[in-house]
Amino acid sequence: MKIVGLSAGLSQPSSSRLLLDRLVAATGAEEVQVVELRELGHDLVNHLVTRVASPALQQAMEAVAEADALVVVTPVFNGSYAGLFKMFFEVLDEGTLRGKPLLMAATGGTARHSLAIDQTMLPLFFYLKAAIVPTAVFAATDDWGDDSGLARRVEQAASELVQMVSGEGRVQRPARKPADDFTLEHDFETMMSRL
Repeated sequence: MKIVGLSAGLSQPSSSRLLLDRLVAATGAEEVQVVELRELGHDLVNHLVTRVASPALQQAMEAVAEADALVVVTPVFNGSYAGLFKMFFEVLDEGTLRGKPLLMAATGGTARHSLAIDQTMLPLFFYLKAAIVPTAVFAATDDWGDDSGLARRVEQAASELVQMVSGEGRVQRPARKPADDFTLEHDFETMMSRL
């Protein structure tokens, strides 16, 4: 299993990178590549303006495209993900994340920042059609002191990602059969008559 981890942390070391390292280690993946978006900041801006990717940015984009799964971690600023985080996903080719297993994680000062995962990250990855792992991981500053709860969430999310990559975590839905009597002319009448 080849995992690419993306960290949008701005400091070095950053809590986002620390969380990324724990998540990736918990998957037991044999092949891991970590991309520090902080190191690609200038390249991302240049690509947005010129549409020309630097060799380093091109390499990161190819790594994401070829990965079996992604682990993405961003700090939360002003209730949302980091600007570098969003810029990276803006430069990816359309369809790159379609169906790709993806584990979301974020870091922030307090637990109230955890809402950013559902409010901003989830819609982004739904739009990009990634296969999102059910458990996302948020680490507040307090989680690093007594991290037993954080450790459980990391293990849960990593386990779900591994199951998804192996095919065990995918929900198989039965094929939908079209109704035999469906026509546009009487569909509304049929629905109303069944009420």
